[in-house]
Amino acid sequence: MVIRFMVVEREITAVSIEVFPLSKIKEEIPRLFGVPSGIPGLDELFFTFDCSSGEPKKVPLGGFPSSAVIHITGVPDTGKSLMGEQFALTQASRGYKVLFVSVEIPAPFLAQSLKERAKSLGIDWERIEENIYALDITRYPELRDNTLKLGKVISETIENSNIKSTIIDSITGLYEGKEMIARTIVRKLYEIMKRYFQTAIFISQKRSSHEEESAEAAGGYAVPHILDCNIVLSKILISNKTLANLYNKALGDIVYTIRIDGCRMCGHDRNVHLLEIDERGIVRVLGPISELGRR
Repeated sequence: MVIRFMVVEREITAVSIEVFPLSKIKEEIPRLFGVPSGIPGLDELFFTFDCSSGEPKKVPLGGFPSSAVIHITGVPDTGKSLMGEQFALTQASRGYKVLFVSVEIPAPFLAQSLKERAKSLGIDWERIEENIYALDITRYPELRDNTLKLGKVISETIENSNIKSTIIDSITGLYEGKEMIARTIVRKLYEIMKRYFQTAIFISQKRSSHEEESAEAAGGYAVPHILDCNIVLSKILISNKTLANLYNKALGDIVYTIRIDGCRMCGHDRNVHLLEIDERGIVRVLGPISELGRR
């Protein structure tokens, strides 16, 4: 049996495609700097190198890499939304405009949560509330199923309101029941963030079948493969004496952890760190777990 393949050649006339050496765009390369996360202990985990003295010297970046799209994932009750809120409040308190795309929670309840968090952080809510813009997807459910329209609304808001940072909580809600096209949805939103040089956080949910320590989330590995940096949150139930002795916790306690699972924008710490969520809901990063075994 002979199988014949027919190749149809099409001439591309509508779009002019340019291939160029990178030297042509050297003036367009953005400056890399740290954008404070508002999460104590996290900013120091990102770094770059200074080669001015000849030998590369590691230098803390002092925050999320600028214009990076950060993916924060984890099982429920690991601090994902809390981290997004702390970042939003921190940037707003520095005078920058922030867009918070709320996919799950109506805007009044988002504002209530942010106001309480501001109080715990010692931030004057009335001074910063005008710097945080809310796009309430629960009010406009049609945006949940129309990524192009959602992208247009986000783009117009960024342009018209001089938005510097965007948080989407959660992107999982944008492809519930249609995870096969998660990559397409996330890529379109990612491209908008990069076009406008947003330092952004995309929060996603893990399914019960996903390994807690991996960056895989709802939608498979499509999300972590596209976004610039992945932060994985997890929790450990202290269920036996060995764990109780290791973590210096009582049986039944919960230990939270955080790990940066890759960042293409800059260097980063690769250790699993302890994560603390205090009674006020404030998140902070503690030392690496590896130090516990040396006690």
